[in-house]
Amino acid sequence: MSQAIIKISYRQLIDAASQTEFEQNVISFSYEEYKMKSQAYNTEGKYNTFTELKAADGRANSLHYKAGFAIGGLIEGLNKQIPDLQDTQGKPVPFDSFQFEVIESDITNKLVHKVAISYITEEARLLNNFGEILLLSRKYKAHGVAEEQKELFMLKLQPGVSVISYATV
Repeated sequence: MSQAIIKISYRQLIDAASQTEFEQNVISFSYEEYKMKSQAYNTEGKYNTFTELKAADGRANSLHYKAGFAIGGLIEGLNKQIPDLQDTQGKPVPFDSFQFEVIESDITNKLVHKVAISYITEEARLLNNFGEILLLSRKYKAHGVAEEQKELFMLKLQPGVSVISYATV
């Protein structure tokens, strides 16, 4: 198997049925921000849902980005660890960046509000795969050590996990 440099994304779907405190806060904060920011594209109050709003004014697609501002502090609180995703040893998988997406919302019904957060890892070297399990290495700098070390870990492919970039080396 030729080696490759990859990035992995984990997409977390969050809606009114989500259980954790983090997820409930994401729903609350992003919903309030969505309602406030969506007014700019719905000045006459004709549209209740995000789907209707996007169809009427394509600029409403910026609400993904704008509503995402409200959860910045929550994301910082994760300490760069992807929630609900662990390697095969039960260790959290770190992320480098994230993307926020409003899937659907309704300014009259918070229960309709559904969002997704895609957590994106730093580049990792794909060394091999064993069925659904990827053997990966990432570089890190140990405290007080000038040269880069390699850290190996294994990750099982599962729902929500995608390889989003791939380059052979």
